[in-house]
Amino acid sequence: MSDVAAWIAVDWGSSNLRAWALDADNNVIAQAGSPRGMLGLAPDEFEGTLLELIDGWLPESAEAPLPVLICGMAGARQGWVEAAYLPLNDGTDNVLDRLGSRLTPVTTQDSRLQVQIVPGLCQHGAPNGGNAFDVMRGEETQLIGLIAERPGFSGAVCLPGTHSKWARLGNGRIASFDTFMSGELYKLLRYDSVLKHSLRGDDLSDEAQRGAFLAGIDTVLAAPERLSAELFGIRARDLLDTQLTQDETRGAWLGARLSGLVLGLELAGATASLPTDSQIVLIGADALCQRYRIALEHLGFTVGLEANEEMILTGLGHIRHAAATP
Repeated sequence: MSDVAAWIAVDWGSSNLRAWALDADNNVIAQAGSPRGMLGLAPDEFEGTLLELIDGWLPESAEAPLPVLICGMAGARQGWVEAAYLPLNDGTDNVLDRLGSRLTPVTTQDSRLQVQIVPGLCQHGAPNGGNAFDVMRGEETQLIGLIAERPGFSGAVCLPGTHSKWARLGNGRIASFDTFMSGELYKLLRYDSVLKHSLRGDDLSDEAQRGAFLAGIDTVLAAPERLSAELFGIRARDLLDTQLTQDETRGAWLGARLSGLVLGLELAGATASLPTDSQIVLIGADALCQRYRIALEHLGFTVGLEANEEMILTGLGHIRHAAATP
């Protein structure tokens, strides 16, 4: 790497690790990734795993250790070092601005590293709706990135994932948020339930599969109390519906319906209080965001997309600047 890194940004998730070397102007000069997420590591393995990824970016001596700012699951209780959740307050100040003052330092054996972890957010009762108890870790950084790009933003933000987050922002402040376990629920149903015998991966670029996906959303929105019955109906259709084509095509159609049923249940809760002409901003992996976009536009919402990586890097840069500001 010819350019000199001024700091390193890290997004450490449950399943994956991503790192970027940035110069003094926050331009990316190198990047790397690894499948070694938090779930596969013991606390004493984090430093070595990080060094495997970024060793070539570090200075030769420890006279000026390189700052490393980490967001995500490295700060979980089962992670490297626990970074306590920062609670939402009564709205008298902006909790997102306070993250920079609550970074958790990590003691490392390699003196070339100066590691800090961004805290997550928690809420105990949501004054504007939402779960009474909820937490997020990693998404707060993406929300900071969004606000840095759209100062004073008000509206709904969805961050799709294994545990999807829906945040409500007002004038650049986070008011409340909800977590929906839709991704994990889909995985359990897809791979660990009786439905696994009937399902294949879907492709929403296929007109028939897209139709099955949207029909699943409409079905659960019309009668969410029948979700469990509709889920078993997938298995029954596989056994009895002679109009479905065979093998892979049938399994993909049924897989698309399952995806629609599960996502529809999330949207029934997440969008219940939103006017249908509302704009919803999506931040996350491209393929998953496109799935959410198809569903939300089908329901009449206007959807905006923000690049996942850009929001992470902008958010970490904002937090780093806030931490350095007296």
